[in-house]
Amino acid sequence: MQAPAYAAPVTSPTPSPTGPDDARRAAPSTSRALDGADALEPLRDLFVGSSSGVVYLDGNSLGRPLRATATSLAAFVTEQWGGRLIRGWDEGWSGLPLTLGDDLGRVALGAAPGQTWVGDSTTVTLYKLLRAAVAAQRGEEGDGDRDEIVIDTDNFPTDRYVVEGVARECGMTVRWLPVSTSAGVDVAGLAEVLSERTAVVVLSQVAYRSGWLADVAAITAAVHDVGGLVLWDLCHSVGSVPIELDAHGVDLAVGCTYKYLNGGPGSPAFGYVARRHQERLAQPIQGWMGHADPFAMGPRYAPASGPRRYLSGTPPILGMLAMRDMVALLDEVGIAAVRAKSLALTEHVIALTDERLAPLGVTLASPRDGDRRGGHVTLTHPRMREVVTALWQRDVLPDYRDPHGLRIGLSPLSTSFAEAEAGVDAVAEVLRDLAG
Repeated sequence: MQAPAYAAPVTSPTPSPTGPDDARRAAPSTSRALDGADALEPLRDLFVGSSSGVVYLDGNSLGRPLRATATSLAAFVTEQWGGRLIRGWDEGWSGLPLTLGDDLGRVALGAAPGQTWVGDSTTVTLYKLLRAAVAAQRGEEGDGDRDEIVIDTDNFPTDRYVVEGVARECGMTVRWLPVSTSAGVDVAGLAEVLSERTAVVVLSQVAYRSGWLADVAAITAAVHDVGGLVLWDLCHSVGSVPIELDAHGVDLAVGCTYKYLNGGPGSPAFGYVARRHQERLAQPIQGWMGHADPFAMGPRYAPASGPRRYLSGTPPILGMLAMRDMVALLDEVGIAAVRAKSLALTEHVIALTDERLAPLGVTLASPRDGDRRGGHVTLTHPRMREVVTALWQRDVLPDYRDPHGLRIGLSPLSTSFAEAEAGVDAVAEVLRDLAG
């Protein structure tokens, strides 16, 4: 499927509707025109709830389920789990973390086979990769000169907490990179904290608050120039923006699958270790599924080759099924088409914000430059916490992030331009109501 060409957003002079119900029923003509010209718009019918009255602007936290997933889950329970029982492990289940990892790598990560796997949570996978990278950088005795882990002050809490824990565990120092909550990490800022003491740098490709899209290629190269390794968190980018892990020389990556990959609440994370590092990075949580011969039940641990060595316990098969459906859809559509619509949606929201929300005191806390913006837009106002609470009561669902930020997550395959506009108009109405 070719990436559709989207017209530049042009806001409508039509006055805002009188209430959120009106906003859902009749978005202004510009949004209707954009939806009418959108080659991906028919795909919205593939998602549960897309035709409901709910204005859903939180797809960057939890994606809508695909209708096909209800069918595939039911079939799995009755035919594979219920019908094949334990034989299912020999008939595909045990290999699913790797086969699905390879599919995800090909479709969304720019990763060749044999480097990606699915399993565990983001937090556990992040710990595994960071702990392994630190050990490799510091040597067998753990007393090498590279004793700093670099991370930015606005990275997602899990990343910061895991970094602090690993640093404490290994007797290392956390080198904090200050960044603005309305921007993100760039090469110039990062260069100020890199040194020969840098062991590992942990960064997010898309900042969870601002939506800042980092320059993965340039930043990875800068870290390599000082001899460090970089671990990229892809939670807020995978399935929304193009990723080229192999081409950009990325060392390690981790990401969740319940946002733009629509895997469902708590669906397992994925990990990536570049092939060149796999023999060097030892699995820190040694479990039976990472053994070279799991069913030998041997007396000592011997790591498997390839990404299987980074598995620990029994794979969460049920948790992979919904994500598998979404990866198949992304494969059909192509990430270029997804990114084109994502940019068009965020441009549309920014234009509407300038016209309808800025006069009410709302400011944009996301990059205006599309090359530096991921798939969500954050708007700030001193009363945004109250705004989000009121919107949820009206079936308009963005989310809130301090400081004073309303985050509009635009999942390209399930969100329409009309839905985005209805959400902006609902924000305007609530702000006017609060102002009395």
